[in-house]
This record gives sequence, C-alpha cells and structure tokens, in this order.
Amino acid sequence: MTIVLVAEIVQVAILNIHLKTINKMKRFLLLVAVAVFCVNVVEAQSVAELPKELHTSGWKAGHVQGIAVDSQRKYVYLSFTTMLVKMDMQGNIVGTVTGLLGHLGCLEFNEEDGRVYGSLEYKDDSIGRGIMRHAGVSKQLETGFYVAIFDVDKITRKGMSAEKDGVMTTVLLKSVVKDYQAKVKDASGKVLEHRHGCSGFDGISFGDAFDGSGKRLLTIAYGIYSDKSRSDNDYQVLLQYDTRKWAKYESPLSQDNMHHRGPAKPEGKYFVYTGNTNWGVQNLEYDKDSKRWFLACYRGKKPTYSNFSLYVVDGAKKAEYKPLKGVSYVKRGAVLSLAEGGKVDTYDSTIRGWHNKYGAYGVCALGDGYFYLVSGGKVNRLRTATLHLAKFKGAEDCAFELIK
Repeated sequence: MTIVLVAEIVQVAILNIHLKTINKMKRFLLLVAVAVFCVNVVEAQSVAELPKELHTSGWKAGHVQGIAVDSQRKYVYLSFTTMLVKMDMQGNIVGTVTGLLGHLGCLEFNEEDGRVYGSLEYKDDSIGRGIMRHAGVSKQLETGFYVAIFDVDKITRKGMSAEKDGVMTTVLLKSVVKDYQAKVKDASGKVLEHRHGCSGFDGISFGDAFDGSGKRLLTIAYGIYSDKSRSDNDYQVLLQYDTRKWAKYESPLSQDNMHHRGPAKPEGKYFVYTGNTNWGVQNLEYDKDSKRWFLACYRGKKPTYSNFSLYVVDGAKKAEYKPLKGVSYVKRGAVLSLAEGGKVDTYDSTIRGWHNKYGAYGVCALGDGYFYLVSGGKVNRLRTATLHLAKFKGAEDCAFELIK
C-alpha cells in the first residue's frame, strides 16, 4: 500500500461522512484515528523497504563503533573510531569525515535538527594511546569528553576534515571530565581513580526524560573500567541533557587547542545496576514505541555476575532514590529499573539481561520493534561493517531475531 493510496482512502472516508451531523469531539476523534492509521502504514512501509543487510568495507581505521540511520532521507552513518562514514541505503559512499585523534563512538540521528550526534573522547589511557599509535602521532592531547555534532548535509565527499571543513561542532561535557579525573575512597579508605570507574562516555541517544516530565533529552552513558578489585563500578551511569540550550556552547574543535565550552552539569544523573561490564555501555539506544532503553556492552569480567552483553531499561518507570550497592561515597542515587525479559543474573536476581551476539558495535531502533544491529570485521587489515535488520523478541534466550 503506497502513501498516495492511503491518502485517497482517507479522502473517500471523510467525504462519505456527514460531518454536519457529528459533533466537534467525534470529528476530532475521527481525524486522530485517521492520522494514527496513516502514520502506522507509513512506518510499516518504510521499515519494509529497508535492506535486510547492508555492508561496507575497506576502511583504514579502528573497528566500527556506532550507527545512526536517517530513515526518511535513506542515509546511514557509521563511526570507525576516528572517522565518520556517510552512505546511502545501497551501500554507496556519499562522504567521510576524517582527521580525528580521539575516540568517536556511539552515534544518534536527531530528527529535530537533522544532525548526527556522537561521543568523542580524548584521554591518556590504553584507548587514547592506541589511537595515537595507530595515527602515528606522538603528541599528548588534553583530556576532554565531547559530544560531536555533525552537519550531515555538508558531508558530500570523501576525506572531509573534522577541523577545517565546517562539518562538525563540539560541546564539552564537564561532568564527565570531573568524574573521570576524580579520586574517591572506598569503604576501607583506599583511594580509587575515576568516580564510578568512569572511563569517559560512549553511549548516546535521544529519548524521554527519566523524571517523567515528557521532555526529549539527550542521554549519554559512561564508559566504565572493568577493574575487578573495586565494587563501585557495577552501575551504568547515565546523564541527561537538554540540547536546546546548547547553541551557545557549540564550537568547532581544534585538537591543538581544545575548548572548554559546555554545560556545567546535566539535567539529571541516573544509575542502572547491571553488575560488571568491560568499558561500560558501548551503544545506547531508545525505542520510543516501547519506551525502553537498550544498553549494549562488552561482557564484564567479575566471575560472580552473569556478565550479560545487553541490558534493557524500562523507561516508563520513574527512577527510585536509594543507596547504591558497593558505592561508599554516594549516599543515595536515582536508580532506573531493568525491564522484564531475558535471563536472571546468577548472583543478583534484580539483574536481567541477554548474551547477545550483536549490538556492542552499533544498535539503532527503526520503529515497530525493528532494529539495525551492527557486526564488524577486518579483511586485509581494512575494517568492515555489516548492518543486520532484526526484530526485538525479548524472550529469555533470544533478545533479537534476525530478518532473513
């Protein structure tokens, strides 16, 4: 069924109704029902038109980190650690953004302004040093955790400069920097580096505010060191920001002179008790149809936990303020609830999740329960990525079912 046919059906339906005999409320309800019907048909059509698999290869960069999809204009955006790739739904490359010396991770397409938002980290740890080594650069950059904002309409050719071609602005997240640089004490008085085990942030997605206000906010999720010797790193940490206030902060990035413009603090800070993960939430995605947040991770290393690779937060439930397990330096925090489904953790029955094959390299909600999941590989030392169309099932042993 095409959109034109739907419009014709709606027109005939309205013409056949004697509107003069229907009161205003009934007329309003009719129009609402027609609008919902049209939206559902259009969404079903757009998902059906998406390729079941989409492949790209030949990238001299780090492995694929995240994905964003513009379903209306039929573009896909992929991050390969230090570069952004823009391609169409046939796999043709439209353009690339290169020259980054930081870690470009999870991506999100913002339907409101038509731009792509991504996590961008600069830090002196194994990841930061690895990027510098791969780029053949010896200088040390200032620590900074930015939201990179790409004006994707300007990405029209390969090899565009992230710094010089006017395609990217950035906003510094000062709260992430503070937690990364903080020193805290555990219950025994031992001094620990990095509050909550913060290694920066990777996950990023737009969705509903956790306070129930109905606002649409940008949510970021910390990267977290898996350190098995500490107990304060078993929560995923999520911060929410109102990007409508960000125009005054957005600035081009000079990697030789890093700017410090950004909000002093987030709208809210929230915790999800998952047990241990390796580098925290790699990809964060909000599904507006189910009001669920998908947290895709690398499996943790603490043997007491089941160490799932996928957790799902029930966004319909408000956060509860309660003590944080194993975190001696925070009295209470706003804790979010995990959704039903999946397996129960062997150590703590309040934790549920899945051992999911795909997701940590990219997950994108498409509507009506459909998602793109990303897998990555390497051929002749060049990086590859494949998008897999999948349907969320949420069964105990199966989170997603690939569409063949």
